[in-house]
Amino acid sequence: MNPARSTAAATVLATAAGLLAAVATPASAAVTCTSPVFKRTFYANTTFSGTPQKTDCDSAIDQDWGTGAPASGLPSNNFGVRWTVTRDFGSGGPFTLSASGLDGIRVYLDPGTADARKISLWTNTSTTVSKTVNVTVPAGKHTLRVDYVNWTGSAKVKFGYAPRTSASVDTVAPLRPTGAAVAYDQATGKAKLTWAKNKEMDLAGYRVYRREKGGTFPATPLATTTSTSYTDATLPVTGAAFEYSVRAYDKAGNVSSWAAALAVTTADRTAPGVPSGVGTASEPDGLWVGWGAVEGAASYRVYRAATADGTYTPVGSTAEDSYVDTSAVEGATYYYRVTSLDAAGNESARSTAVSGKRKDLTPPSAVTGVEVTPTEYGFYVTWDANPTPDLESYVVRRGELWGDEEQQVCSLYPGYYVSAGTTSYEYQTVPDGEQSCFIVDAIDDDGNSSFQWTGEAQIVVATELDLTTP
Repeated sequence: MNPARSTAAATVLATAAGLLAAVATPASAAVTCTSPVFKRTFYANTTFSGTPQKTDCDSAIDQDWGTGAPASGLPSNNFGVRWTVTRDFGSGGPFTLSASGLDGIRVYLDPGTADARKISLWTNTSTTVSKTVNVTVPAGKHTLRVDYVNWTGSAKVKFGYAPRTSASVDTVAPLRPTGAAVAYDQATGKAKLTWAKNKEMDLAGYRVYRREKGGTFPATPLATTTSTSYTDATLPVTGAAFEYSVRAYDKAGNVSSWAAALAVTTADRTAPGVPSGVGTASEPDGLWVGWGAVEGAASYRVYRAATADGTYTPVGSTAEDSYVDTSAVEGATYYYRVTSLDAAGNESARSTAVSGKRKDLTPPSAVTGVEVTPTEYGFYVTWDANPTPDLESYVVRRGELWGDEEQQVCSLYPGYYVSAGTTSYEYQTVPDGEQSCFIVDAIDDDGNSSFQWTGEAQIVVATELDLTTP
């Protein structure tokens, strides 16, 4: 409510035929009032005719001027005041209009239209008159006008309008929110929704809903707010797509239709699962490491350490569910852990450690210096010490010669194992005069045989001494 102030109209002196005349500047200079503030005009008559004496803005109609003039330049009796406001009522609905005062009051909804006058208390009275009516305001913009006149005596006036919010009376739902937009922050993973404010005077707030794209909105809203924005900090950062919508609701519990759905695709910061079932196996070209496939994994990374609790460093990556570590040294034990990565580069935790040893597939060098000496009871076989570092044993094998003199083959019997530190073996039960062939094979600690790998060995032929009495 803005009470009128005592402000005299400005004057301008003009010269006409040598005489000075005072020319009044209209007090009704253009005044703009922002809705829902009323525009108020004062008249020095009760017919609202002629040029208004004063125009200003009034936030509420609730004045008591007593027996004085409402504004400078106006009489204390026989004056009129008019208030007008045009505002957007949104979806409209049931309203209550209330007016009271001394003397005449008239209230119009959309003046100039049929049935515009809603309240008429147009009489010169010495007691306060009042009236309340219920009206239905259609959706959209409408104009309210209040005319007040004071004929004689005290002057006071009061007017108000308000929505009826009882659920049994108000069945008009708010309009759906418009101007909805969403902004997604890749850094924080938050989505901020904004929308235009609804125009309904009985608006209670807004409900924000979220769904996975292609799904349905749940019955329970994600959030309820009286603001025209909402920041969702609960989005899972999985790279999935989601949609939002907003609904307005009023004090009677009426809910608007859905606002246009707004889509966001979240940042992907969720790693795939940890690989399980990790195992190892030795292969000819390296140490094989395998695991079970992980859903959502685009690739895998293999880490290796020298001990189970040592420092694991990456040795390779693959899109398959296995990897061959060709850099593994034969005979050395390694420990492996595996991670999975998705298309966005998110890496899982490391799997449990598993050990593996690449089998030594390099045979010892061939045994050299093999000599066979016939003895009284058989043969005495000697050879040079083999320089292979991981040598474990020797196998001394005797055989028979098959074939004619031009081409003979040594058919070997199973051999006898002797330790790596021994370079001789004695046969003691070979029949007298028996001709035999011999080889000595070298075996390392992984079971690799020089003779089996190469098929070559030094063959020595000897005949056991014939000591049979003639």
